[in-house]
Amino acid sequence: MKKIASLLLVSVFAGAITLGAYKLFFEENSYVFTENESTPFTMASYTPTSARGAGINEVDFTSAAETTVNAVVHVKNVAVNSGPQSLMQFLYGYEPDKTPRIQGAGSGVIIDPNGYIVTNNHVIAGATELQVTLNNNITYKAELIGTDPNSDIALIKIDPEQKLPYLAFGDSDTTKIGEWVLAVGNPFNLTSTVTAGIVSAKARSLGGGNQSFIQTDAAVNPGNSGGALVNTNGDLIGINTAISSQTGSYVGYSFAVPSNIAKKIVDDIIEYGNVQKGILGIVTVNLNSPYAIEKGINTIDGVYVNDVSEDSGAYDAGLKTGDVIKKLDEITIHKYPDLTGYLSTKRPGDELQVIIERDGEQLVIPVTLKERQTIVLPIMDLEVKNLSEKDKKEFKTKKGVKIVGVSERYEGYGLGGKILLSVGDQEINDIKDAKVLFGKITKYRNTSITMMNSKGEKERIILQ
Repeated sequence: MKKIASLLLVSVFAGAITLGAYKLFFEENSYVFTENESTPFTMASYTPTSARGAGINEVDFTSAAETTVNAVVHVKNVAVNSGPQSLMQFLYGYEPDKTPRIQGAGSGVIIDPNGYIVTNNHVIAGATELQVTLNNNITYKAELIGTDPNSDIALIKIDPEQKLPYLAFGDSDTTKIGEWVLAVGNPFNLTSTVTAGIVSAKARSLGGGNQSFIQTDAAVNPGNSGGALVNTNGDLIGINTAISSQTGSYVGYSFAVPSNIAKKIVDDIIEYGNVQKGILGIVTVNLNSPYAIEKGINTIDGVYVNDVSEDSGAYDAGLKTGDVIKKLDEITIHKYPDLTGYLSTKRPGDELQVIIERDGEQLVIPVTLKERQTIVLPIMDLEVKNLSEKDKKEFKTKKGVKIVGVSERYEGYGLGGKILLSVGDQEINDIKDAKVLFGKITKYRNTSITMMNSKGEKERIILQ
Protein backbone atom coordinates (compact mmCIF):
# COMPACT_ATOMS: atom_id res chain seq x y z
CA MET A 1 0.00 0.00 0.00
CA LYS A 2 2.85 2.34 0.85
CA LYS A 3 4.49 1.56 -2.50
CA ILE A 4 1.27 2.44 -4.35
CA ALA A 5 0.99 5.77 -2.47
CA SER A 6 4.64 6.62 -3.23
CA LEU A 7 4.16 5.83 -6.95
CA LEU A 8 1.01 7.99 -7.03
CA LEU A 9 2.81 10.96 -5.43
CA VAL A 10 5.77 10.71 -7.85
CA SER A 11 3.34 10.56 -10.79
CA VAL A 12 1.56 13.77 -9.62
CA PHE A 13 4.87 15.63 -9.32
CA ALA A 14 6.05 14.41 -12.70
CA GLY A 15 2.80 15.53 -14.33
CA ALA A 16 3.04 18.96 -12.75
CA ILE A 17 6.61 19.42 -13.98
CA THR A 18 5.65 18.30 -17.50
CA LEU A 19 2.65 20.69 -17.62
CA GLY A 20 4.75 23.58 -16.33
CA ALA A 21 7.43 23.00 -18.91
CA TYR A 22 4.83 22.97 -21.69
CA LYS A 23 3.28 26.23 -20.48
CA LEU A 24 6.66 27.88 -20.17
CA PHE A 25 8.23 26.84 -23.46
CA PHE A 26 5.43 26.05 -25.91
CA GLU A 27 2.22 27.99 -25.09
CA GLU A 28 1.92 31.69 -26.15
CA ASN A 29 1.11 34.31 -23.48
CA SER A 30 -2.35 35.94 -23.49
CA TYR A 31 -3.63 38.84 -21.34
CA VAL A 32 -7.12 40.02 -20.56
CA PHE A 33 -7.78 43.80 -19.87
CA THR A 34 -10.95 44.77 -18.08
CA GLU A 35 -12.23 48.18 -19.16
CA ASN A 36 -13.89 50.17 -16.38
CA GLU A 37 -16.14 52.73 -18.05
CA SER A 38 -16.69 54.68 -14.83
CA THR A 39 -12.97 55.44 -14.40
CA PRO A 40 -11.43 56.64 -17.68
CA PHE A 41 -7.64 56.93 -17.72
CA THR A 42 -5.52 59.05 -20.04
CA MET A 43 -2.00 57.93 -20.83
CA ALA A 44 0.58 60.59 -19.94
CA SER A 45 2.90 61.92 -22.62
CA TYR A 46 6.57 61.35 -21.92
CA THR A 47 7.72 64.06 -24.34
CA PRO A 48 10.07 66.42 -22.43
CA THR A 49 8.77 70.00 -22.31
CA SER A 50 9.99 73.43 -21.27
CA ALA A 51 9.09 77.06 -21.70
CA ARG A 52 10.34 76.88 -25.28
CA GLY A 53 9.22 73.41 -26.28
CA ALA A 54 11.36 70.30 -26.22
CA GLY A 55 13.58 70.31 -23.19
CA ILE A 56 15.03 72.74 -20.66
CA ASN A 57 18.40 72.65 -22.39
CA GLU A 58 16.88 74.62 -25.27
CA VAL A 59 16.48 77.68 -23.01
CA ASP A 60 19.73 79.60 -23.48
CA PHE A 61 20.54 81.84 -20.50
CA THR A 62 24.14 82.53 -21.46
CA SER A 63 23.62 85.50 -23.76
CA ALA A 64 21.28 87.30 -21.36
CA ALA A 65 23.58 86.57 -18.41
CA GLU A 66 26.67 87.83 -20.22
CA THR A 67 24.91 91.06 -21.19
CA THR A 68 23.43 91.66 -17.76
CA VAL A 69 26.39 91.05 -15.42
CA ASN A 70 28.36 93.93 -16.91
CA ALA A 71 25.43 96.33 -16.42
CA VAL A 72 24.78 95.41 -12.78
CA VAL A 73 26.81 97.22 -10.11
CA HIS A 74 27.49 96.97 -6.40
CA VAL A 75 26.12 99.97 -4.43
CA LYS A 76 27.54 100.77 -0.99
CA ASN A 77 25.74 103.09 1.42
CA VAL A 78 28.43 104.93 3.38
CA ALA A 79 27.67 107.02 6.47
CA VAL A 80 29.96 109.28 8.46
CA ASN A 81 28.89 109.68 12.07
CA SER A 82 30.35 112.91 13.48
CA GLY A 83 28.11 113.11 16.57
CA PRO A 84 28.77 111.89 20.12
CA GLN A 85 28.76 108.13 20.55
CA SER A 86 27.97 108.11 24.27
CA LEU A 87 26.61 110.26 27.11
CA MET A 88 30.16 110.80 28.42
CA GLN A 89 31.26 112.18 25.03
CA PHE A 90 28.19 114.42 24.95
CA LEU A 91 28.92 115.87 28.43
CA TYR A 92 32.71 116.14 28.34
CA GLY A 93 33.48 116.59 24.68
CA TYR A 94 35.05 114.27 22.13
CA GLU A 95 37.10 114.08 19.00
CA PRO A 96 34.70 113.47 16.08
CA ASP A 97 35.25 110.10 14.41
CA LYS A 98 34.71 110.79 10.73
CA THR A 99 35.73 107.35 9.57
CA PRO A 100 33.30 106.26 6.80
CA ARG A 101 31.28 103.21 7.74
CA ILE A 102 29.36 100.94 5.38
CA GLN A 103 25.81 100.91 6.73
CA GLY A 104 24.23 99.06 3.85
CA ALA A 105 24.87 97.56 0.45
CA GLY A 106 22.90 96.40 -2.51
CA SER A 107 22.87 96.35 -6.27
CA GLY A 108 22.03 98.74 -9.08
CA VAL A 109 21.43 98.61 -12.82
CA ILE A 110 23.13 100.88 -15.35
CA ILE A 111 20.36 102.18 -17.63
CA ASP A 112 22.35 104.75 -19.59
CA PRO A 113 25.91 104.69 -21.02
CA ASN A 114 26.65 108.01 -19.28
CA GLY A 115 26.28 106.54 -15.80
CA TYR A 116 22.64 106.73 -14.70
CA ILE A 117 21.90 103.84 -12.33
CA VAL A 118 18.57 102.71 -10.91
CA THR A 119 18.47 100.99 -7.52
CA ASN A 120 16.17 100.68 -4.49
CA ASN A 121 15.43 103.59 -2.19
CA HIS A 122 16.08 101.43 0.87
CA VAL A 123 19.59 100.67 -0.40
CA ILE A 124 20.66 104.34 -0.40
CA ALA A 125 18.47 105.72 2.44
CA GLY A 126 20.38 107.76 5.01
CA ALA A 127 23.65 107.72 3.08
CA THR A 128 26.30 110.39 3.57
CA GLU A 129 28.19 109.03 0.59
CA LEU A 130 27.42 106.48 -2.13
CA GLN A 131 30.02 104.20 -3.70
CA VAL A 132 29.42 102.21 -6.88
CA THR A 133 31.66 99.33 -7.96
CA LEU A 134 31.40 98.10 -11.55
CA ASN A 135 31.79 94.49 -12.59
CA ASN A 136 35.41 95.27 -13.58
CA ASN A 137 36.08 96.33 -9.94
CA ILE A 138 36.44 100.06 -10.70
CA THR A 139 34.79 102.15 -7.95
CA TYR A 140 33.17 105.56 -8.31
CA LYS A 141 31.46 108.02 -6.00
CA ALA A 142 27.80 108.42 -6.93
CA GLU A 143 25.41 111.36 -6.78
CA LEU A 144 21.80 110.92 -5.65
CA ILE A 145 19.51 112.31 -8.37
CA GLY A 146 16.12 111.50 -6.84
CA THR A 147 14.00 108.91 -5.06
CA ASP A 148 10.43 107.63 -4.80
CA PRO A 149 10.01 105.91 -1.42
CA ASN A 150 6.48 104.76 -2.33
CA SER A 151 7.79 102.49 -5.09
CA ASP A 152 11.22 101.98 -3.45
CA ILE A 153 13.03 103.27 -6.54
CA ALA A 154 16.05 105.60 -6.52
CA LEU A 155 18.15 107.11 -9.31
CA ILE A 156 21.86 107.76 -8.82
CA LYS A 157 24.64 108.79 -11.22
CA ILE A 158 28.37 108.28 -11.63
CA ASP A 159 30.77 110.08 -13.97
CA PRO A 160 32.71 107.39 -15.84
CA GLU A 161 35.66 108.09 -18.13
CA GLN A 162 34.06 106.10 -20.95
CA LYS A 163 30.70 104.84 -22.08
CA LEU A 164 29.31 102.03 -19.92
CA PRO A 165 27.43 98.85 -20.83
CA TYR A 166 23.77 99.27 -19.91
CA LEU A 167 20.41 97.52 -20.02
CA ALA A 168 17.41 98.75 -21.97
CA PHE A 169 14.03 98.73 -20.24
CA GLY A 170 11.73 96.00 -21.53
CA ASP A 171 7.93 96.03 -21.52
CA SER A 172 6.90 94.38 -18.25
CA ASP A 173 3.23 94.41 -19.30
CA THR A 174 3.99 91.72 -21.89
CA THR A 175 5.77 89.48 -19.36
CA LYS A 176 3.84 86.25 -18.86
CA ILE A 177 3.47 83.90 -15.91
CA GLY A 178 5.72 80.90 -16.46
CA GLU A 179 8.28 82.87 -18.47
CA TRP A 180 11.94 82.22 -17.69
CA VAL A 181 13.80 85.08 -15.99
CA LEU A 182 17.23 85.78 -14.54
CA ALA A 183 17.95 87.70 -11.33
CA VAL A 184 21.36 89.40 -11.30
CA GLY A 185 22.86 91.16 -8.29
CA ASN A 186 25.45 91.07 -5.54
CA PRO A 187 24.09 88.83 -2.75
CA PHE A 188 26.21 88.59 0.39
CA ASN A 189 28.75 90.95 -1.29
CA LEU A 190 29.44 88.39 -4.01
CA THR A 191 29.95 90.17 -7.32
CA SER A 192 27.39 89.78 -10.11
CA THR A 193 25.66 86.53 -9.25
CA VAL A 194 23.10 85.12 -11.69
CA THR A 195 20.15 82.94 -10.68
CA ALA A 196 17.29 81.63 -12.82
CA GLY A 197 13.61 80.98 -12.26
CA ILE A 198 10.19 81.69 -13.69
CA VAL A 199 7.63 84.44 -13.23
CA SER A 200 5.35 83.01 -10.54
CA ALA A 201 2.75 85.81 -10.46
CA LYS A 202 2.13 89.38 -11.58
CA ALA A 203 0.51 92.37 -9.88
CA ARG A 204 1.40 90.97 -6.46
CA SER A 205 0.82 93.17 -3.40
CA LEU A 206 2.71 92.67 -0.13
CA GLY A 207 0.23 94.63 1.93
CA GLY A 208 1.03 98.16 0.74
CA GLY A 209 -1.62 100.41 -0.75
CA ASN A 210 -0.31 100.80 -4.30
CA GLN A 211 2.07 97.88 -4.75
CA SER A 212 2.17 95.78 -7.91
CA PHE A 213 5.21 93.48 -7.99
CA ILE A 214 6.41 90.78 -10.35
CA GLN A 215 6.81 87.61 -8.27
CA THR A 216 9.50 85.13 -9.25
CA ASP A 217 11.14 82.03 -7.79
CA ALA A 218 14.63 83.06 -8.95
CA ALA A 219 16.83 83.11 -5.84
CA VAL A 220 17.23 86.63 -4.44
CA ASN A 221 19.17 87.23 -1.22
CA PRO A 222 20.35 90.21 0.86
CA GLY A 223 22.49 92.36 -1.44
CA ASN A 224 20.33 91.60 -4.50
CA SER A 225 18.09 94.60 -3.78
CA GLY A 226 18.25 97.02 -6.69
CA GLY A 227 19.54 94.36 -9.07
CA ALA A 228 18.17 93.36 -12.45
CA LEU A 229 15.38 90.98 -13.36
CA VAL A 230 15.73 90.19 -17.06
CA ASN A 231 14.08 87.86 -19.56
CA THR A 232 15.99 85.43 -21.76
CA ASN A 233 16.47 88.20 -24.35
CA GLY A 234 18.34 90.28 -21.78
CA ASP A 235 15.56 92.90 -21.53
CA LEU A 236 15.24 94.59 -18.14
CA ILE A 237 11.73 93.74 -16.93
CA GLY A 238 12.08 94.49 -13.22
CA ILE A 239 14.18 95.85 -10.35
CA ASN A 240 14.58 93.24 -7.60
CA THR A 241 13.26 94.70 -4.37
CA ALA A 242 12.04 92.27 -1.73
CA ILE A 243 11.88 88.66 -0.63
CA SER A 244 9.22 86.81 1.35
CA SER A 245 11.16 85.29 4.20
CA GLN A 246 11.14 84.74 7.96
CA THR A 247 14.90 84.29 8.02
CA GLY A 248 16.04 87.27 5.94
CA SER A 249 17.32 84.98 3.19
CA TYR A 250 15.69 83.47 0.13
CA VAL A 251 13.10 80.76 0.85
CA GLY A 252 11.20 80.53 -2.41
CA TYR A 253 9.76 83.85 -3.63
CA SER A 254 11.14 87.25 -4.51
CA PHE A 255 9.54 90.42 -5.81
CA ALA A 256 10.55 93.03 -8.37
CA VAL A 257 9.23 96.47 -9.31
CA PRO A 258 8.01 96.10 -12.94
CA SER A 259 10.19 97.88 -15.49
CA ASN A 260 7.33 100.00 -16.83
CA ILE A 261 6.85 101.51 -13.36
CA ALA A 262 10.59 101.96 -12.77
CA LYS A 263 11.11 103.59 -16.18
CA LYS A 264 8.27 106.07 -15.63
CA ILE A 265 9.67 107.04 -12.21
CA VAL A 266 13.17 107.51 -13.62
CA ASP A 267 11.86 109.62 -16.50
CA ASP A 268 9.85 111.77 -14.07
CA ILE A 269 12.84 112.34 -11.77
CA ILE A 270 15.05 113.39 -14.68
CA GLU A 271 12.44 115.62 -16.34
CA TYR A 272 10.48 117.06 -13.39
CA GLY A 273 12.62 116.40 -10.32
CA ASN A 274 9.82 114.40 -8.69
CA VAL A 275 7.30 111.70 -9.52
CA GLN A 276 4.17 112.74 -11.43
CA LYS A 277 1.24 110.58 -10.33
CA GLY A 278 -1.86 110.37 -12.49
CA ILE A 279 -4.91 109.83 -10.28
CA LEU A 280 -8.06 108.08 -11.52
CA GLY A 281 -10.16 109.24 -8.55
CA ILE A 282 -12.06 106.16 -7.39
CA VAL A 283 -12.52 104.68 -3.94
CA THR A 284 -12.53 100.88 -3.69
CA VAL A 285 -13.44 98.55 -0.85
CA ASN A 286 -11.37 95.98 1.02
CA LEU A 287 -12.45 92.66 -0.48
CA ASN A 288 -11.95 90.86 2.84
CA SER A 289 -14.13 93.27 4.82
CA PRO A 290 -17.52 92.13 6.19
CA TYR A 291 -19.18 94.76 3.98
CA ALA A 292 -17.61 93.30 0.82
CA ILE A 293 -18.50 89.74 1.80
CA GLU A 294 -22.07 90.71 2.68
CA LYS A 295 -22.54 92.49 -0.66
CA GLY A 296 -20.80 89.74 -2.65
CA ILE A 297 -18.15 92.20 -3.85
CA ASN A 298 -15.34 89.89 -2.71
CA THR A 299 -16.06 87.48 -5.59
CA ILE A 300 -16.00 90.09 -8.38
CA ASP A 301 -13.44 89.71 -11.16
CA GLY A 302 -12.33 93.32 -11.59
CA VAL A 303 -12.20 96.41 -9.38
CA TYR A 304 -15.43 97.54 -7.73
CA VAL A 305 -16.01 101.31 -7.60
CA ASN A 306 -17.36 102.04 -4.12
CA ASP A 307 -17.22 105.83 -4.52
CA VAL A 308 -15.92 108.49 -6.91
CA SER A 309 -13.87 111.44 -5.67
CA GLU A 310 -15.22 114.87 -6.52
CA ASP A 311 -13.24 116.88 -9.08
CA SER A 312 -11.36 113.79 -10.33
CA GLY A 313 -10.96 112.34 -13.80
CA ALA A 314 -13.35 109.51 -12.94
CA TYR A 315 -15.93 112.02 -11.65
CA ASP A 316 -15.68 114.17 -14.79
CA ALA A 317 -15.99 111.11 -17.04
CA GLY A 318 -19.11 109.83 -15.29
CA LEU A 319 -17.91 106.73 -13.43
CA LYS A 320 -20.41 105.73 -10.74
CA THR A 321 -20.64 103.75 -7.54
CA GLY A 322 -21.29 100.11 -8.46
CA ASP A 323 -19.26 100.16 -11.68
CA VAL A 324 -16.75 97.33 -12.07
CA ILE A 325 -13.53 98.19 -13.92
CA LYS A 326 -12.60 95.30 -16.23
CA LYS A 327 -9.81 96.81 -18.37
CA LEU A 328 -7.61 99.89 -18.64
CA ASP A 329 -6.63 100.30 -22.29
CA GLU A 330 -5.44 96.81 -23.26
CA ILE A 331 -4.63 95.67 -19.70
CA THR A 332 -7.12 93.26 -18.14
CA ILE A 333 -7.96 94.17 -14.54
CA HIS A 334 -8.64 91.24 -12.22
CA LYS A 335 -7.77 92.89 -8.90
CA TYR A 336 -6.71 96.20 -7.38
CA PRO A 337 -2.91 95.74 -7.86
CA ASP A 338 -3.56 95.27 -11.61
CA LEU A 339 -5.17 98.71 -11.64
CA THR A 340 -2.59 100.51 -9.47
CA GLY A 341 0.30 98.89 -11.35
CA TYR A 342 -0.90 100.26 -14.68
CA LEU A 343 -1.80 103.68 -13.24
CA SER A 344 1.74 103.91 -11.82
CA THR A 345 3.02 104.10 -15.40
CA LYS A 346 0.82 107.12 -16.23
CA ARG A 347 0.98 110.87 -15.61
CA PRO A 348 -1.59 113.61 -15.06
CA GLY A 349 -3.16 114.49 -18.40
CA ASP A 350 -2.88 110.97 -19.86
CA GLU A 351 -6.15 109.62 -21.26
CA LEU A 352 -7.19 106.03 -20.61
CA GLN A 353 -9.90 103.90 -22.16
CA VAL A 354 -11.65 102.49 -19.10
CA ILE A 355 -13.80 99.43 -19.81
CA ILE A 356 -16.42 98.99 -17.10
CA GLU A 357 -19.34 96.70 -16.40
CA ARG A 358 -22.51 98.54 -15.41
CA ASP A 359 -25.91 96.87 -14.98
CA GLY A 360 -24.79 93.87 -17.04
CA GLU A 361 -23.47 96.02 -19.91
CA GLN A 362 -19.87 96.71 -20.91
CA LEU A 363 -19.08 100.37 -21.54
CA VAL A 364 -15.91 102.09 -22.77
CA ILE A 365 -15.38 105.42 -21.01
CA PRO A 366 -12.43 107.74 -21.80
CA VAL A 367 -10.94 109.15 -18.58
CA THR A 368 -8.26 111.85 -18.33
CA LEU A 369 -6.08 111.38 -15.25
CA LYS A 370 -5.56 114.32 -12.90
CA GLU A 371 -3.01 115.27 -10.28
CA ARG A 372 -3.51 113.94 -6.78
CA GLN A 373 -6.17 116.08 -5.14
CA THR A 374 -5.55 115.11 -1.50
CA ILE A 375 -2.49 114.71 0.70
CA VAL A 376 -1.86 114.21 4.42
CA LEU A 377 0.00 117.14 5.97
CA PRO A 378 2.93 116.57 8.33
CA ILE A 379 2.78 117.58 12.01
CA MET A 380 -1.05 117.66 12.27
CA ASP A 381 -1.83 114.68 9.99
CA LEU A 382 -4.70 116.57 8.35
CA GLU A 383 -5.93 115.27 5.00
CA VAL A 384 -6.51 118.20 2.64
CA LYS A 385 -7.54 118.66 -0.99
CA ASN A 386 -7.37 121.41 -3.57
CA LEU A 387 -10.43 123.61 -3.78
CA SER A 388 -13.07 122.65 -6.34
CA GLU A 389 -15.02 125.31 -8.23
CA LYS A 390 -17.91 124.61 -5.88
CA ASP A 391 -15.65 125.22 -2.84
CA LYS A 392 -14.35 128.48 -4.30
CA LYS A 393 -17.90 129.79 -4.77
CA GLU A 394 -19.09 128.61 -1.36
CA PHE A 395 -16.16 130.08 0.59
CA LYS A 396 -15.59 133.01 -1.78
CA THR A 397 -11.87 132.40 -2.05
CA LYS A 398 -9.53 131.26 -4.79
CA LYS A 399 -6.71 130.24 -2.47
CA GLY A 400 -6.35 127.65 0.25
CA VAL A 401 -6.97 123.92 0.73
CA LYS A 402 -9.97 122.17 2.25
CA ILE A 403 -9.66 119.85 5.27
CA VAL A 404 -11.37 116.55 4.37
CA GLY A 405 -9.85 114.29 7.04
CA VAL A 406 -8.83 114.91 10.65
CA SER A 407 -6.47 112.76 12.73
CA GLU A 408 -7.75 111.32 16.00
CA ARG A 409 -5.91 113.79 18.24
CA TYR A 410 -7.61 116.79 16.56
CA GLU A 411 -11.10 115.33 16.19
CA GLY A 412 -12.64 117.48 18.91
CA TYR A 413 -11.60 120.81 17.39
CA GLY A 414 -14.15 121.00 14.57
CA LEU A 415 -11.52 121.33 11.84
CA GLY A 416 -13.25 119.16 9.21
CA GLY A 417 -14.58 121.07 6.20
CA LYS A 418 -12.67 124.28 6.93
CA ILE A 419 -10.27 126.01 4.55
CA LEU A 420 -6.59 126.36 5.47
CA LEU A 421 -5.48 129.80 4.27
CA SER A 422 -1.99 130.38 5.64
CA VAL A 423 0.79 129.22 7.92
CA GLY A 424 2.23 132.21 9.69
CA ASP A 425 2.29 135.00 7.14
CA GLN A 426 2.68 132.68 4.12
CA GLU A 427 -0.39 131.98 2.00
CA ILE A 428 -1.44 128.49 0.93
CA ASN A 429 -2.39 128.23 -2.75
CA ASP A 430 -2.70 124.46 -3.14
CA ILE A 431 -1.81 121.15 -1.53
CA LYS A 432 1.84 121.44 -2.63
CA ASP A 433 2.19 124.74 -0.76
CA ALA A 434 0.45 123.28 2.26
CA LYS A 435 2.82 120.31 2.40
CA VAL A 436 5.91 122.53 2.19
CA LEU A 437 4.70 125.03 4.79
CA PHE A 438 3.54 122.39 7.28
CA GLY A 439 6.84 120.62 6.79
CA LYS A 440 8.64 123.70 8.11
CA ILE A 441 6.67 123.81 11.37
CA THR A 442 8.79 122.93 14.40
CA LYS A 443 7.91 122.35 18.02
CA TYR A 444 10.47 124.89 19.16
CA ARG A 445 8.42 128.00 18.26
CA ASN A 446 4.78 129.05 18.14
CA THR A 447 3.14 128.84 14.73
CA SER A 448 -0.19 130.42 13.80
CA ILE A 449 -2.47 128.74 11.27
CA THR A 450 -5.30 130.74 9.67
CA MET A 451 -8.49 128.99 8.55
CA MET A 452 -11.94 129.91 7.21
CA ASN A 453 -15.20 128.32 8.33
CA SER A 454 -18.38 127.73 6.32
CA LYS A 455 -19.70 131.19 7.29
CA GLY A 456 -16.69 132.90 5.71
CA GLU A 457 -15.24 133.80 9.10
CA LYS A 458 -11.50 133.55 9.65
CA GLU A 459 -10.19 131.56 12.60
CA ARG A 460 -6.71 131.18 13.95
CA ILE A 461 -5.08 128.43 15.97
CA ILE A 462 -1.64 128.54 17.57
CA LEU A 463 0.56 125.46 17.56
CA GLN A 464 2.88 125.44 20.55
